[in-house]
Amino acid sequence: MAHYTPMIQQYLKVKAEHQDAFLFFRLGDFYEMFFEDALKASQELEITLTSREGGGDEKIPMCGVPYHSAQSYIEQLIEKGYKVAICEQTEDPKQAKGVVRREVVQLITPGTLMEGRGLNDKENNYIASVTPFADNTFGLAYSDLSTGESKVTLLSNQFDEVLNELAVLGAKEVVIPSNFNGELQKQMRDRSAITLSFEDKDGTEESFSSLLLDLTQNKLKQTAARLFHYLYRTQKRSLDHLQSVSTYQIQQYLKIDYFSKRNLELTETIRSKGKKGSLLWLLDGTMTAMGGRMLKQWIDRPLIDKHEIIRRQNLVDTLIQHYFERQDLREKLKEVYDLERLAGRVAFGNVNARDLVQLKRSLTQIPFLKEIVRQFETEEAVELAEQLDPVEEVTDLLEQAIVDNPPLSLKEGNMIRDGYNAQLDQFRDASRNGKTWIAQLEQKEREKTGIKSLKVGYNRVFGYYIEVTRANLHLLQEGQYERKQTLTNAERFITPELKEKEALILQAEEKIGELEYELFTNIRETVKEYIPRLQSLAKNASKLDVLQCFAQVSEERRFVKPQFSEERRIVIKDGRHPVVEKVLNSQEYVPNDCYMDSEREVLLITGPNMSGKSTYMRQIALIAILAQIGCYVPANEAVLPIFDQVFTRIGAADDLISGQSTFMVEMLEAKNAITNATQNSLILFDEIGRGTSTYDGMALAQAMIEYIHNRIGAKTLFSTHYHELTVLEENLPKLKNVHVSAVEHNGKVVFLHKIKEGPADKSYGIHVAQLAELPNELIARAEEILQELEAEPMPQPSAVAIKEEYHEPSGQLSFFDEPKEIDQSHTPSAKEKRVLEQLKKLDILDMTPLQAMNTLYELHKKIKS
Repeated sequence: MAHYTPMIQQYLKVKAEHQDAFLFFRLGDFYEMFFEDALKASQELEITLTSREGGGDEKIPMCGVPYHSAQSYIEQLIEKGYKVAICEQTEDPKQAKGVVRREVVQLITPGTLMEGRGLNDKENNYIASVTPFADNTFGLAYSDLSTGESKVTLLSNQFDEVLNELAVLGAKEVVIPSNFNGELQKQMRDRSAITLSFEDKDGTEESFSSLLLDLTQNKLKQTAARLFHYLYRTQKRSLDHLQSVSTYQIQQYLKIDYFSKRNLELTETIRSKGKKGSLLWLLDGTMTAMGGRMLKQWIDRPLIDKHEIIRRQNLVDTLIQHYFERQDLREKLKEVYDLERLAGRVAFGNVNARDLVQLKRSLTQIPFLKEIVRQFETEEAVELAEQLDPVEEVTDLLEQAIVDNPPLSLKEGNMIRDGYNAQLDQFRDASRNGKTWIAQLEQKEREKTGIKSLKVGYNRVFGYYIEVTRANLHLLQEGQYERKQTLTNAERFITPELKEKEALILQAEEKIGELEYELFTNIRETVKEYIPRLQSLAKNASKLDVLQCFAQVSEERRFVKPQFSEERRIVIKDGRHPVVEKVLNSQEYVPNDCYMDSEREVLLITGPNMSGKSTYMRQIALIAILAQIGCYVPANEAVLPIFDQVFTRIGAADDLISGQSTFMVEMLEAKNAITNATQNSLILFDEIGRGTSTYDGMALAQAMIEYIHNRIGAKTLFSTHYHELTVLEENLPKLKNVHVSAVEHNGKVVFLHKIKEGPADKSYGIHVAQLAELPNELIARAEEILQELEAEPMPQPSAVAIKEEYHEPSGQLSFFDEPKEIDQSHTPSAKEKRVLEQLKKLDILDMTPLQAMNTLYELHKKIKS
């Protein structure tokens, strides 16, 4: 680097330590970037690329952003998954010998955002760490730096569990050791476009040892320690708001894998990836940002502890019964700001006076909330009321110290109340009296000289001065004032008395600014001592917010309180899909029943496309999930078991990123359910096998139904277009046929959306095509082909013998009667040979079903004529 200038050498040394980040290098009023950073940043941020001399043979690429507007540029880079290292001057330029010393003061990454538009108010911003162990298990820890919550768990030797947990958390960044398996790194990046960071230290250090006290296993300590090493190394500041790490096990909650969560559209829709149209969108009547985050956490992790579910239900029940008190609660909660993130900003040191005023206003609402909840007098309500700690010491301090409308900047002053500090009051008195004296001086000098336009002004260069226009100079007596500055149209003067007052005023104002900032810092440090209590309050206020939201939604949408069955019974009367019901007019929605018990474990659902099979299946799952988060459910009556897992295979979608076809995705999701489901699980399979040939698909579908029926015993809803499978009811005692009814009217199909017992009698495929407004000519041709095909004698499928001992090896499944023996003496005619040649040349895999049908029809005509 010798040929570069000292400043560029300094830049390169710092950049060498942060090669995976954009280096924002402070030069005066700008953050500058050089070399590759400049080339890339100019494209990503659409800013001008320039160059400068740096001592080398060629000019160095350079671009920069003003330091006062850098935040928006940093956020743009973070949103795109990049990291930004902030390099500030850490030495006074006046005292520097040579190049001013500069150091990286913070590394901002997707997982360590503390403020700005990159943070969604109602979503956590998690950073996770994953640690592999020799026994093939994985430790996973995660933290939200903006709220301070941290958790850790151990996962099995299946890396899919790690991927699923990261997806459920929505982690933005994952910290791993540098020797982490490369293929597994690729899987993490491909699955959810996560930013990967590296940290090899995993030992406990004094700076965060207190956070690990509750962890007894070394694996858990190592995993959490790796995350904290990274956070302390990159943030380089106080992280006093980080809470003690708590352990959890995924088996403690209703397990919903990533695919099922997506298929059920719990927190975002499949199509738009947005919140609108999801279960979260339907339920979110929370009044606070922290309540919104807790609601999402509850949906992501429904309970399996019946006692805790019933505690939540009882509180919801109480809130429903007290309508007016609930409305009061909602109004008070509206005034509560994000206590969790405010506490985080206090610890982080980036809180301002307005944030502290928000904190004070929030805390003043807590006694009212506490009193309202205490009035309910139920055991759960009284306990929750006691947990609402108003932290009065902080309220009193902020009321005494901070003015009601402070400025945004901490350097402007005017944020500390009069009377809070005696020294500050003295300085303010000197400043105010001095300015009064200046105003009086101006009036006195006007009267004395007779110059009405005379004024006393101030600028930073000359201080206070008396200004007289040229036209009035003749009115001044010789030597009356001391000349200070000559302007085009005026002269400026000073007097000894004016300079004396100026020194007093400016000294007071300078000391006011310094003292106010010092006092504010002390107030912030005092508030920091109460962070654990503020975080505890935030959790309990969030819980109250979510429960009132459940009560509000349950009452508005006519939900009922579900009961839980120990006999694994499902009894749902007039159940509805809550989101579809809201999107449609509730008057138009057709409710449906569902009954399942120990003699009715599998429902085989048939019926035409667009008739509502998928909606029916999803609504059963959503009703179960709503029940297990403690909410009421959309039905007139609901009795449910407590499920341990929910698996779904609904909808068709290629996984283009990993290069998997629709059918492969279908098989992988089916495999996940079949290998992990237990008797207490809920399985929803929609149209399994449709991604391959008819007979392959039918064979796989039947084999899966048999396996689930005989081996697993899970409650299963299985929809299919293979009407031949309905005969399985005769051989599988716990399988029952149901169908979605439809009728024909004037040659058109009318969907009734009603689930009835028994199999469907028709598929109505051409009618659905007609509803989709395919060309009339095409529809007519399809009906013609259908009539000809139905006229042909087709081999009829027969039920395959069901093996009682499923694990015994069996031969190829046979869906058709054995063909008659072919007459080997028959010699094909010339016409038959031509047809056979045409058959050989066909590329079946490259044909659409319609093309295949037409080709088959043409060949059939030739062979018959």
